[in-house]
Amino acid sequence: MPKRRTSYSAPRPTMRTGKGGYQLPRGRARSQRRPGATYLNHSQGFGRRRQGFRAGGPNTRKPYAILAVGCAFLFFVASIIWYLNRSVEITYNDEPKSVRINSSITQFIEDNELADTYDAGDLLAVDDSVLERGGGARYTVTLNGEEVAEDAWGTTLLTGGETLAVADGADVYEEHEVQATEIAPTVTIDGTGAIEYVKTWGIPGRSEVWTGKVSGITADRGVVQEVVNCEIARASVYPADNKKVVALTFDEGPSSATQDILAVLAEKGVRATFFLEGDAVEANPAAAKAIVDAGCEIGSNTYSDTDLTTLSADEVRSQIARGADAIEQATGKRTSLVRAPFASFSLENWTQAMDLVSAVVSWNVDSGDWLLPGSSEVASTVVDSVGTGDIVLLTDNEATAGQTAAAVSELVDRLLAEGYEIVTLSELIATDEDLKDAIDLSRVTMPENAVLPTLPAETTE
Repeated sequence: MPKRRTSYSAPRPTMRTGKGGYQLPRGRARSQRRPGATYLNHSQGFGRRRQGFRAGGPNTRKPYAILAVGCAFLFFVASIIWYLNRSVEITYNDEPKSVRINSSITQFIEDNELADTYDAGDLLAVDDSVLERGGGARYTVTLNGEEVAEDAWGTTLLTGGETLAVADGADVYEEHEVQATEIAPTVTIDGTGAIEYVKTWGIPGRSEVWTGKVSGITADRGVVQEVVNCEIARASVYPADNKKVVALTFDEGPSSATQDILAVLAEKGVRATFFLEGDAVEANPAAAKAIVDAGCEIGSNTYSDTDLTTLSADEVRSQIARGADAIEQATGKRTSLVRAPFASFSLENWTQAMDLVSAVVSWNVDSGDWLLPGSSEVASTVVDSVGTGDIVLLTDNEATAGQTAAAVSELVDRLLAEGYEIVTLSELIATDEDLKDAIDLSRVTMPENAVLPTLPAETTE
C-alpha cells in the first residue's frame, strides 16, 4: 500500500553557496541578475521617477525666476532714467514751455536753437561810444525776475515752475579804471516834542570817473549811487484812544534816596524810568542794581553832569560810552537810551554820536524839585501841569534826597486819583500807534551801510 501524507508541508528552500562560501536562501537567488537578461523593476523605476520629480521641478523653473528678476531690474532702471529725464513745465517769455528737468540755461538755449534769435549787445567805451558792434553780452537772461550772469548759465538748473526770459544781449562797457568819490550824507532835524530819534539813517552816495583800458578815454560818470540824507525826528507821545498814561522819570541818580523812592513805587504798584549818571553809579552800584531788580527801566544821564554841546566829538562819545559802561558793570544791563544833562543835545551832537544812542529823551513837565520847594509843591506842580502822554522830570540826587521820596508818594497818589496810569518810557511809547514801531529804546538800529552824517553847509558857516 503506498505511503501517503496526511498533511501538506511546503518544501524547504534549498541553500546555495554564494561568493565567499556563504549559503543563501533560494528565494534570494531571484535578486541576482543573469548575464544578458532584461528585468523590469517597478520599485526602482518608480523611485527614479520620484527622484526626477524632486530634482527636476525647481531646475525647470529657475530660468523663469531669473528672467523675472532681470525684467524687474530693467524696469527699475528704466523708471529711474525716465524720472531723471522727465519733462517739466516752465514759463518762457510769457508762454508755457516743456523742458527736460535739470536742464541748465545753456542747455535750454542750445536745445531751442536760440543762437540766431537774439542780437548781442555792443561793447561800449567809457563815454558810451561804440567800440565793437555785437561785442557785448550774447543774451539777456532773467530767471524769476532776477538777471542771471552769463558765467552762471551753465550751473543754473531748471527744475520746473520757473519763469525764464531771454532777450537781446545788453551793452557792455570796456574794462576801465574807476576813481570814486564818496558823497557824505547830511542831517536835518524836524518836529517838536520830548523824544528825539533817528527816522532815516544816512547812507553815503558815490560819484565815479572812468578811464577806459581799451579806448584810453576818461569820462566823468557823475553820481552812480544817490546819497540818502539822515533825518532826526522830534515827537511827543499821543496815546491811542486818548488813554490817560504818564511816565515818571528820575535824573542824576542813584542817590541815598533811591532805595526809598523804589520802596514808594513798589508800595503803590507802579514803575518808573531812571536816568543814571556813570560817576554816581560807580559810587553806589548797589542802588543802581536795585532799580533793575525792582523792574524799573534805566537810561543814561551820561557819565557826569556836563553840557555835551560844549565838548568835542571825542569827549561827547566818551561821556556817552563811559556812562553806559558804568551802568552795565553795576546792573548787568546795557542801555542806549540817553537823557543829556540840561536837555542839551544839539544837531552836531547827533552827528558825533548817533551810533551810540537809541533815542534822546527830555521831558514835557518839569517838577521843579531841584528848586527844593517842598514835597507838596512838587506834587502840585506836576498834577496841575500834566496831560496824557507826558514825561515828568524828577531829580534823584543828594541835594533833593530829603524831599524826593515824600514828593513821589504824594504825587503818585494824586495822579492815580486823577485816573492816570503810571508807566515806564517804553510802555508810554507803546501806546502811540505812530511811535511804537518807529522807536526801540532798547537798542541802536543803525544799518551796516549807514555812516555818521555831516552838518548841512548852512549850519557850519
